[in-house]
Amino acid sequence: MTALAHERPETMLEIRTESASPAENDPDLDEVLRQAWKAMELPEGYRAEIIEGAIEVSRTGRYSHSQIVFLFKEALGEFLRGGDFAVRNDTNVIHEGCAWVPDLFVAARDPERYVTDDGLGLTAAAARLIVEVVSPGKRSQGRDPERKRREYARAAIPIYVIIDDYDKNGTVTVLTEPQPEKADWVGVHRVPYGIDVTIPEGPAKGFVIGAAITGPRRG
Repeated sequence: MTALAHERPETMLEIRTESASPAENDPDLDEVLRQAWKAMELPEGYRAEIIEGAIEVSRTGRYSHSQIVFLFKEALGEFLRGGDFAVRNDTNVIHEGCAWVPDLFVAARDPERYVTDDGLGLTAAAARLIVEVVSPGKRSQGRDPERKRREYARAAIPIYVIIDDYDKNGTVTVLTEPQPEKADWVGVHRVPYGIDVTIPEGPAKGFVIGAAITGPRRG
């Protein structure tokens, strides 16, 4: 399967089963989607994820998207240097019937115990923090702030960071205290670009997300 690729402007194709929805949790449909996802051979420049009962095929992001990811990864990697955790990307993260390719996530430096049985990725239990940078386009802009927000809460990801160029003049949202049964979060801290926000807990506790990563405040 070729689920990961290089940077290009983004478009999206969705493949959904007839009755799949997060609430139904049909194990047979989950397995159909998973097998279809595993069998996909995508052209270079595309990735595939299973999000809320659908396979979403999309191009990876444009330059502005990749630049934020690069700056975040560089700064967070330096912050974590020498410790037991590291920042990763280009890796499938698997949870039950779902499969995601986060822009960045923090996991143990040696994550072997979290590798899935088929070797296609890491289980969601490996991810201590996930970062997504929102891409352009209506469907894309609903993925990270909405669909993945719910998915990561269901998987009990401890911290989810959303960097959104398209929310007003740009915002950073740090979500904490996931509620898997509600697919929601207790802690929601949202600030405009140019205002520092600090990761409050976990391996990246104390890491500051500010203008050096997102650019200055706009407007």
